[in-house]
Amino acid sequence: MPSLLSVNVGMPKNVIWQGRTVYTGVWKQPVQGAVMVRRLNIDGDGQGDRGGHGGEQRAVLVYQLESYHYWQRHFGRDDFTYGEFGENLTVDGLSDDEVCIGDRYAIGDAEFEVSQPRVTCYRVGLRVGEPQLPALLVGHHRPGFYMRVIREGRIEAGDTITKTRTGPGALSVAATDALLYLPGRDPEKLRLALSIPALSPGWQGSFRDLLATDGSDAQQGPAWAGFRELRVDEVVAENASVTSLYLRSPDGTPLPDTRAGQYLTLRIPSAAQPVPVRSYSLSSTLTDGRYRISVKHEPHGTVSGYLTSRTRPGALLDVAAPRGEFVLTRGTEPVVLVSAGIGLTPVLAMLHELAAHDRDREVWWIHGARGPQEHPLAAEAHDLLTTLPHAHEHVFYSAATAEDHLGGEFTRGRLTREALTALALPADATAYLCGPDAFMADMRDALTAGGIDPARIHTEAFSALPSINPGLTPRTARPPHQPPGAPGTGPQVTFARSGISTPFPDDRRSVLELADACDVPTRWSCRTGVCHTCTTPLLSGSMTYSPAPLEDPPDGEVLICCARPDGDIVLDM
Repeated sequence: MPSLLSVNVGMPKNVIWQGRTVYTGVWKQPVQGAVMVRRLNIDGDGQGDRGGHGGEQRAVLVYQLESYHYWQRHFGRDDFTYGEFGENLTVDGLSDDEVCIGDRYAIGDAEFEVSQPRVTCYRVGLRVGEPQLPALLVGHHRPGFYMRVIREGRIEAGDTITKTRTGPGALSVAATDALLYLPGRDPEKLRLALSIPALSPGWQGSFRDLLATDGSDAQQGPAWAGFRELRVDEVVAENASVTSLYLRSPDGTPLPDTRAGQYLTLRIPSAAQPVPVRSYSLSSTLTDGRYRISVKHEPHGTVSGYLTSRTRPGALLDVAAPRGEFVLTRGTEPVVLVSAGIGLTPVLAMLHELAAHDRDREVWWIHGARGPQEHPLAAEAHDLLTTLPHAHEHVFYSAATAEDHLGGEFTRGRLTREALTALALPADATAYLCGPDAFMADMRDALTAGGIDPARIHTEAFSALPSINPGLTPRTARPPHQPPGAPGTGPQVTFARSGISTPFPDDRRSVLELADACDVPTRWSCRTGVCHTCTTPLLSGSMTYSPAPLEDPPDGEVLICCARPDGDIVLDM
């Protein structure tokens, strides 16, 4: 009969790691005697990162003696002690390929239900001193598992473990883990997993996302690899500061289709090194086989200045294929398009798409600008809205004059969260936001307060994406910069959004480590090629992986946590 060998607890503490401070509760120590298990935790235990650990769905982490022996042989070590793998309960029995989601077990006075596999995380590798361990736990089908507490009570080492209920579906912990992290997943097993009520909401959401994207356009790679030359076919000044450029292939063949909301990344002719790279939203759908971008001339902007002031028809530009996840989805629910300033460009492309293919949908067009003179493409948007029978147009001018009222209908004042709330938007809508970061945060808050599901609110920003660095203690933000020390001798690495280009250093193991050294905002969790949190569009160049990821990213993307450049590369970060 399975038995409880050790109960392990530990409060979070600061640990120095790669020059940063990690606040983590992964260090667990055995408890002597009985200890109380409560709905959210074991007495004396805590987690540093409650976003990925702890809480009702992850109250207790279990790991098996059999896996201890396995890793001792694998690493050639004999120094493991109970709690080494961050687990609360070290058990004899209950292997990951036998225990199923929804199984229930009585231990001492308490009862538990299996809710999900362990979430792969770099901190277990930090604790054990084996950085590749997060990938190995998944690849070798030995993740361990979490349980929720069904009945609170006291437990202690030596208690027997009695199975009180078998979960529906007979989906083991190891099989569930493989469904999320390993390739070749079976859609029927994904549906089976979603039918198990005990599976934690987080994992259910991940499996729903996998089913939704299976075979969809989101899984297709970019229309071409790297950069290709496109010819500037037409240049149109929309107002004093915004210019539209129409691009076509040099041989006149139609360009590949796009999805409304996507962007292009351009590399302009320049004697400067590195060559400047910037991204711009497509401001319309495919027009006569051409792409259109609408560029605002930013003060001191090297690329925007070149495009708006010096570019003429016939010029050639290096362009990466259309990319982006901020895209209009087909459906029947209302669509809310909210923008400020030049942020109107991707949602204008969405408006073109709606006018062409979804004219019966209810559409809300909401835009804020200083005044008509700083509102490019206003007439185009208005004309499109007049073709939609269920359209609502609301334009806000924060610095309008009396003369401006002669130009059409608008609301005088800033587009604020209060102004948006007053519109009483439909709660079943899907919303798309683009503009300055603070503006989008305010609009998201207003839409959420108005009853729109946060999962149906989509945002676009061309600054570097917010970091996801679980467990790291906050520190004063620094703008991206060249890495410290002597320049590297490797290939040139360009972080396009951050405006940094630098040779790859000899002492860095991955592009992620280089980005960290440059204070380029990064997004990661496992750092071993498992979780795909670090997936980043690769605009140009190629990579070598070490270690090889358990599942390759989609075409045109790269896992920066375990990738090194083969040659010069450009990354969308």
